[in-house]
Amino acid sequence: MLKFLTALLLGAAALIAQSAPSPKDAALKADLAGQIDGMKKQAQVMVDSVFSFGELGFQEFETSKYLTGILEKEGFHIERGVAGIPTAWVASWGEGKPVISLGSDIDDIPQASQKPAVAWHEPMIEGAPGHGEGHNSGVPLNILAALAVKKTMEREHLKGTIRLWPGVAEEQLGTKAYYVQSGMFKDVDIVLFAHVASNLGVSYGPERGNGLVSVEYMFKGESAHAAGAPWRGRSALDAVELMDIGWNFRREHLRLAQRSHYVITNGGDQPNVVPPNASVWYYFREADYDHIMDLWKIGDNMAKGATLMTDTTYTSRLLGSAWPGYFNQPVAEVMNENIKKVGLPQWSEDDQALAKALQKELKVPVKGLTEKIRELKPPKGDKDDEDDFGSSIGPMGGGSDDIGDISWNVPTVVLHYPSNIPGGPGHNWANAISMATPIAHKGVIAGAKVQAMTVLDFMLHPDLIDKAWDYFRNVQNKDVKYKSFLRPGDKPAIWLNQKIMEQYRPRMKALYYDPSKYGTYLEQLGIKYPTVH
Repeated sequence: MLKFLTALLLGAAALIAQSAPSPKDAALKADLAGQIDGMKKQAQVMVDSVFSFGELGFQEFETSKYLTGILEKEGFHIERGVAGIPTAWVASWGEGKPVISLGSDIDDIPQASQKPAVAWHEPMIEGAPGHGEGHNSGVPLNILAALAVKKTMEREHLKGTIRLWPGVAEEQLGTKAYYVQSGMFKDVDIVLFAHVASNLGVSYGPERGNGLVSVEYMFKGESAHAAGAPWRGRSALDAVELMDIGWNFRREHLRLAQRSHYVITNGGDQPNVVPPNASVWYYFREADYDHIMDLWKIGDNMAKGATLMTDTTYTSRLLGSAWPGYFNQPVAEVMNENIKKVGLPQWSEDDQALAKALQKELKVPVKGLTEKIRELKPPKGDKDDEDDFGSSIGPMGGGSDDIGDISWNVPTVVLHYPSNIPGGPGHNWANAISMATPIAHKGVIAGAKVQAMTVLDFMLHPDLIDKAWDYFRNVQNKDVKYKSFLRPGDKPAIWLNQKIMEQYRPRMKALYYDPSKYGTYLEQLGIKYPTVH
């Protein structure tokens, strides 16, 4: 019994010693945190500047020029036009292994223009796009983390490579599969992604959301005078509407896991002309590759059926795709330890006042900003996803993110950082209100500290990378293998959103943030913080 207790105590001591950071690690992390605190002004300027650009997917030209300009001045090598995407780039610094890759999205949401810090709907420009998803904050966060780690690596003579890249057109799920296809992650050891949230946290295992394919169906008919000789016409719009009706009837017989939605992108020119061309754009979401492909096949059949009923023809094109995400447990556990070290920001009375005023405006529970860190929890088991007949139905709907494609090719996690206000509907003007305010700035600082400390852990401890890859190969990829949704000939849809930005960009330029004249974007706009009823 004594031997057993002795062995148990020795084992516990070994575990404690293994998990406890060394004094040197602790000192280096404290230094990283201090460096990032010293860059608060830079954080505010970057976050506010990207917010003011407000660019939609594939049109993030000002954003990419601005961010790569900062990195280039800091000694990073910039590769532009990655994977044939004009606004995509990779910034690299350092040499050799390990290669740690930091990513975050940069595009925004249509018709989400909103004055920051104003706790009700008040667009800066009516109908214009805006950062109603908070994507103005993630790459600035990664830049702060990278600059702090770079300085530490230079001082400590550490080998390794840091890479930064943007998620272009994430709202269209338009690029990350092409990044993978282009070989962008072939030599990468770990990917640390960052996405805005209202809390500080990380997760692992299968994501509780769906993957998808984004497909546009384009129908072709024959024009005619809609009153004088309608029998001579073949309406492409009729085909679109019949496809949509058929799909909506079919929903009754689709799995609960699916989420599908569409918009008519071309409904014809004018009522007195039978539309010779019309198109409809679908997102087909499901829990896994095979079921997503099943939805795509059903969609194709619906389009064929619509052409038979209308004597039209159709073609289709893939506009985007995303695998359901699967995130790495060893990497998440390393990051979570740093989350506990950093903790949530200290919110001011003004911060809380803005949050509560918006929540009241949205008629959601008035709780203010989050003050307790989200715990790292294991994913739910497969039994939670089974129906009454014992078959897995996957997650019950939910959004998609093409970081999923990357997560199936290299060990990946997503850092969620607290720059947004709880209770927003997402993809909405309300989610833009905090994104050029002290709430966003503080959340970015906290997230940058976590990101930098996590990068340092993998730079200093190669065994952690080995553990991440062991989990990736023997747990995540044990039964499922990645197959891209991309087909030969598919190309990034770089024309998307071009006309919208051409319409609004001239007026938006007048509102770009000028940090040489104004301390903050709120000061430039003449907005009091917070502005509440």
